[in-house]
Amino acid sequence: MADQFDLVVIGSGPGGYVGAIRAAQLGMKVAVVEKWPSLGGTCLNIGCIPSKALLHASELFEEAGHGFKSLGIDIPAPVLNLPQMMNHKAEVVASNVGGVDYLFKKNKITVLRGTGSIPAAGRVLVTPQSGAPTEVQAKNIVIATGSVSANLPGIEIDEKTVVTSTGALTLEKVPGHLLVIGAGVIGLELGSVWLRLGAKVTVVEYLDRILPGMDSEVARQFQRMLQKQGMEFKLSSKVAGVDKQANGALQVRVEPSKGGEAEALDADVALVAIGRKPYTEGLGLEAAGVALDERGRVKVDHGFKTSVEGIYAIGDVIAGPMLAHKAEDEGIAIAEILAGQAGHVNYAAIPAVVYTNPEVASVGKTEDELKAEGVNYKIGKFPFTANGRAKAMQATQGFVKILADVETDRVLGGHIVGKNAGEMIHELVTLMEFSGAAEDLARTTHAHPTLSEAVREAALALGDGAIHI
Repeated sequence: MADQFDLVVIGSGPGGYVGAIRAAQLGMKVAVVEKWPSLGGTCLNIGCIPSKALLHASELFEEAGHGFKSLGIDIPAPVLNLPQMMNHKAEVVASNVGGVDYLFKKNKITVLRGTGSIPAAGRVLVTPQSGAPTEVQAKNIVIATGSVSANLPGIEIDEKTVVTSTGALTLEKVPGHLLVIGAGVIGLELGSVWLRLGAKVTVVEYLDRILPGMDSEVARQFQRMLQKQGMEFKLSSKVAGVDKQANGALQVRVEPSKGGEAEALDADVALVAIGRKPYTEGLGLEAAGVALDERGRVKVDHGFKTSVEGIYAIGDVIAGPMLAHKAEDEGIAIAEILAGQAGHVNYAAIPAVVYTNPEVASVGKTEDELKAEGVNYKIGKFPFTANGRAKAMQATQGFVKILADVETDRVLGGHIVGKNAGEMIHELVTLMEFSGAAEDLARTTHAHPTLSEAVREAALALGDGAIHI
């Protein structure tokens, strides 16, 4: 007799493991299928968590080398110990992965090691790396298999010199020249890590701007900041090929997006960061009757239900922003729906963060979107150059920008470029969750001196005007 579960989740990334824990909290008997040796998926093992460890370490290296002197801290020039920095990253990953193991044991969640596939509704086949496959019964199945790095045709990834984000997190030495293909979040974050550690970094982007989808004013200002740091950009350009030379170096052919004369750039490492694609390989979805959309994503309704009764999907494998916290919220929502509760995700208030230095954070609508929709909006802005705490921290780059409806004063979007922007965005997220007005924020007391005062000042700018400019 096969094991029987109320819920079997395929994939233990942020969506899968959070959904499993919430379902267990709600009294369900839960199993999670995971093919990797460790839990946590891309985010914890080869994505969000290890990249943040390197971002933080490289920022401190940069600060020690260039920022300490003006603060009255005289030290010799810092020396990079890359193996130890990578060891720090590995320890952070191990700690987080171990935390998921602990939470599964605490919540009595069964881990099934192997690749999961769905022969039919109510059945999950688990195929281990060695040994015979086993089948379990499930009242409900949630597909949470996430995404993988997308590649360009004709480019061979070896994760040594031509790398995805995975290889860029494990380079054994600082490349002399790192060429980044794609000016999205992943490319800019990892490019900034190696730039701070001493690499020359060139970013090639097909579009005429960086950070597609983010507010265009924010993207323009942020690009200038990155250029001041030494990052070079080739916009409206595409990579036509990457050739490996006999000496191990690369020659990258770059040409205008709309056609024209190509140029050859020499590089030591090329990072392909053109986005990610949903991972559905080996799930047997076609045989099970689970429908996909034109982009290979699993089609679901508002309750995350696929075309087959009892089979659901969440996270990067369905439509929407490929963000760990979006997947987490969907994991909680599907568990609550299966328990008969009103699980819900507010997609209009999901923050997005670029963890560079300074950070870029946003929530809600961009100015470009409001213009396109014909919404009558107003803008409140406040620069960190006028913030006392920012001056004390030598963190005056950037600004806060809040967009609100002219008639109702309801906040429609918020955008922050600056130190700790990813932490500051959440008061705007909370405000938008409760359909708050700019005046609500403007009348809320903020501790002084803090960087967050700039958010209040931007809200004040939507009324009679900010106080400190």
